[in-house]
Amino acid sequence: MKTLKFAVLPGDGIGPEVMEVALDVLKVAGEKFGFALDYESADIGGIAIDNHGVAFPDSTKAVCDKAEAILFGSVGGPKWESLPPKEQPERAALLPIRKAYSLYANVRPGLLYPELTDASPLKKERIPNGIDIVCIRELTGGIYFGQPKATTTLDNGEEQAIDTMVYKTSEIERIAQVAIDTAKARGNRVCSVDKANVLETSVLWRKVVTEYFKKNAPEIELSHMYVDNAAMQLARDPNQFDVLFTENMFGDILSDEMGVICGSLGMLASASLGAQKNSLGFPFGLYEPSGGTAPDIAGQGIANPCAQILSGALMLRYSFGELEAAAAIEAAVEKAVTSGTRTGDIAFGLDPIGTQAMGKAVLANL
Repeated sequence: MKTLKFAVLPGDGIGPEVMEVALDVLKVAGEKFGFALDYESADIGGIAIDNHGVAFPDSTKAVCDKAEAILFGSVGGPKWESLPPKEQPERAALLPIRKAYSLYANVRPGLLYPELTDASPLKKERIPNGIDIVCIRELTGGIYFGQPKATTTLDNGEEQAIDTMVYKTSEIERIAQVAIDTAKARGNRVCSVDKANVLETSVLWRKVVTEYFKKNAPEIELSHMYVDNAAMQLARDPNQFDVLFTENMFGDILSDEMGVICGSLGMLASASLGAQKNSLGFPFGLYEPSGGTAPDIAGQGIANPCAQILSGALMLRYSFGELEAAAAIEAAVEKAVTSGTRTGDIAFGLDPIGTQAMGKAVLANL
C-alpha cells in the first residue's frame, strides 16, 4: 500500500480543531482509495513561540525536511501582537517557511456553490451560478522579499522606510507555467494582472508573460489587466475571469478580495507549491486554509473545517498524485454543504452545526 508522508503543523487558534477533522477525512479517503498516512505533527507560529521561543523552530523544520508535503493550519493571534513585528507568528513563521522550501506559487481556488450565494456580499443576479475562479499568486519574490528593506532615521530626525520590489525573468516564467497548467485543466483563459503603466517590474512582468505564453502555450487565451481595474472587476463580475495570475503583493490583495466575494474564508483552501520535487516526483507543497486563526471562536468547536479538509484534498492532488481521492473529498464537501449541513458562518437561517459534526457530514458523503 502506498504511504503518504507529510508534516502536520496545526498552529494557533482554530488550527488544531479543524486539523483534527481534516486528518479524519484523509484517513477515510486512504482506506477507500488504497493509501496509508504517515504524518508527524510539530509546532508553528504562536504555540511554537510559547514552547520553543521562536515561530519556526529548528525541530519543526526537521519534521518538514523529512516530509513529502506540509499540511498547515493557521498562525497568529492577539497573544503575540505585542512582540516586535519581525518576531510575530505571521512574519516569523510564514515567510521563513516559504523561503526555506522555495514555495513560489500560491494556488487559491475561489469557489462559491450556487446554493451559498447568500454568503457573498455581491447581489445574487451578478452570480446566479455561484463563483468558480482560481488566483495564481507569485509567493517568494516582489516587494515582500526584495532588498534593501529597512527603516532608518534621517539627519533631520525623520524616519524613512524602504521596501524594494524586484522580479527576474526566471521568477516570472516559472509562475507563468503554473498559470498555464492551471488554465489547461479549466477553461484555457488566463488574465495576467500588473501595473505596467507605473511600475518597472510590471513592465518586465507583462513583457515576459506575453512572450512566454506565445512560445509555450499559444492556445491559451491571455489577457492583461491593471491591478486597480482587476480589483473593481472582481467585485463587478468575478466570473469574467477563469485564472487570475499576478505577482506577490497584488496577489495577496486580490486573493483576499476573492475570499470575501466567495462568502466565507471557512470554505477556501490554498496550495503553495515549491520549486523542488518530493521523492515521488511531485511538487513539494504547503497546503493551508485561506482564513486565519479566528481567535474569537477558538476552542468552541464551531469553526468551519471545510477549508482545512479541502486543503488536504489539494495536497493529495498536487504532492501525491491522488487525483481520484482528491476529487472524492471535494465532492463530499460540496454534497454535505449543499444539502444543508453547515457551520454558523454559512448557515443563513439553517440550524448551525459544530466542527466535528461538519466533519462527520463530509465523511458520510465520502
